[in-house]
Amino acid sequence: MFSSGSILLQSVLIFTFGALSISLILAMIRLILGPSLPDRVVALDLIAYIVITFIGAYVIATGVADFLDAAIVVALIAFLGTLAFARYVQQAADKEEDDKI
Repeated sequence: MFSSGSILLQSVLIFTFGALSISLILAMIRLILGPSLPDRVVALDLIAYIVITFIGAYVIATGVADFLDAAIVVALIAFLGTLAFARYVQQAADKEEDDKI
């Protein structure tokens, strides 16, 4: 799996993949349980950024930079999803404010 490098780099990469795996599992739990919709959206956003970090660590581990384009695409989609949710929340708040008047 690891192309070359020192024992220290290999150890750090193994630790990084392990920590990212645990983070991904915990974010999935928050996504499933998460009591409200904003909690679930934040968890989904976190999962997207963990995937981006997985891709980055994989690129470092293998030395093949072909997957960096995929990381950029995932980051853009996650950002646009966050913007769309923020707009949805803003419109819901505006509608609720209009209903009070």
